Amino acid sequence: MNSLWTETISIPEREGLPGDIKTEAVVIGGGMAGILTARLLSESGVRTVVLEGDRIGSGQTKNTTAKITSQHGLIYDGLAERLGMEAAGQYASANEKAIGEYRRMIKEYGIDCHFTESHACLYSRKDEEKEERVTQEAAKRSGRESEKDGEMAGRLMREAETAKALGIPAEFTTRTELPFPVSGAVRFHGQAHFHPLEFLKGAAEGLAVYENTRVLSVEDRQVRTERGTVSAERIVFACHYPFVNVPGYYFMRMYQERSYVLAVDTESPEGRGAFLPEGMYYGVDEDGLSFRSADGLLLVGGEGHRTGENREGGRYGKLMERAKGFWPGCREKFRWSAQDCMTLDGVPYIGRFSAKTPDWYVATGFGKWGMTNSMVSAMLIRDSIIGRENPDAAVFSPERFTPAASAKKFVSGGLHSVRDLAREIFMQPRALTEELPLGHGGVVEYEGKKVGVYKEESGEIHVVSVRCPHMGCQLEWNPDERSWDCPCHGSRFDYTGKRIDNPAQEGIK
Repeated sequence: MNSLWTETISIPEREGLPGDIKTEAVVIGGGMAGILTARLLSESGVRTVVLEGDRIGSGQTKNTTAKITSQHGLIYDGLAERLGMEAAGQYASANEKAIGEYRRMIKEYGIDCHFTESHACLYSRKDEEKEERVTQEAAKRSGRESEKDGEMAGRLMREAETAKALGIPAEFTTRTELPFPVSGAVRFHGQAHFHPLEFLKGAAEGLAVYENTRVLSVEDRQVRTERGTVSAERIVFACHYPFVNVPGYYFMRMYQERSYVLAVDTESPEGRGAFLPEGMYYGVDEDGLSFRSADGLLLVGGEGHRTGENREGGRYGKLMERAKGFWPGCREKFRWSAQDCMTLDGVPYIGRFSAKTPDWYVATGFGKWGMTNSMVSAMLIRDSIIGRENPDAAVFSPERFTPAASAKKFVSGGLHSVRDLAREIFMQPRALTEELPLGHGGVVEYEGKKVGVYKEESGEIHVVSVRCPHMGCQLEWNPDERSWDCPCHGSRFDYTGKRIDNPAQEGIK
């Protein structure tokens, strides 16, 4: 299941690390955050190399919906309330600057990446079902909104007012391009979208990037890989989820979520034109959908869940069913999924890795907004390394302490981890291997032991350990991706045991 992006570009392969080398800065991770950090450091005269365990852009960058926007859900009003207007202003300023930095790089380096100026809208769908139930009363009291509609409209209005107060060109509206009525929307002007891998290819030109070079460990100022060591004055972890547990303790401060995307052709069989919105849309309702156009197709995103909690599957089917509800004749062209690191207070961790490692830096916890936050990371880390003060840095500091904003998620995340660690010890297998249908996987009893089994349509059986090598949580089967997912920290493995996503650094037996 490749994304639209991977199917429409080919990036030349690069050589692996040739042996032991020395440099000024080394970036671990060749995704958007890693390549941008290396580019900005190189522009500043810092000799930098990038180490990528697979191919550049092969991680989360290839699975994005590629919106370059400072509009990150209902965030600004909440940030202002929890952390204060100054911190909310830093977040807004950094992300608005990031959009401008993309424009600069694309123009300066002549990168052809389908960069398109656009507006971005948060929206809440009008509660038509509830509206129908109050039709008779509405006849007496014209103009009455449902309780849900009024509440969401109020939240969206407050978000628009706060964003505007923070310097973002935002407005509240009830008119959109969407094929259904909304109770309200917040429109941000001056945003954009692009083809992420086309951009990444151009941004990486001329950089020292070593592919197929998996990092095994990091100690002090030395990075050890399968192909040799890199000694550097500065080390940047831009590998999605930091794999070093101590110091930093990021495994206690983040969890991961999965979401799903379909690229559909919405053109009607009767010859009516396809629905291709000029703007980008993100639903703030519990079941809200994301929309943007790309290459003549409509990207429809949604059906998200915490990683490791999709035992029943069917997410793509549900997404297609919802798309057909709006465009009955639409046809699926591509499908893919993304994985996002979620922080406790909703703000990424960008800056010094920990107080004990002053020469290490980290960029993680981007939520669902990896493109803009990747550029924010590159700018903040560059400035820190070259000794330039950045007025927006404080809110992103990994060493920040925000108990009021983080307490609820910290307790919830801790309970998740305790529960999922206990599964491996106490829970019984759910079935015997012979009871597992063809084409399905699950935690079963096999030769008297609890294991993970995937049974191919041919009847061939793949047996793996259900213990995550990261910290020992019990893995769960994800039928939509045919993968074993860790509900504690989000590591993922294919049905043969090969690692797909970190923080685990190795596959399962």
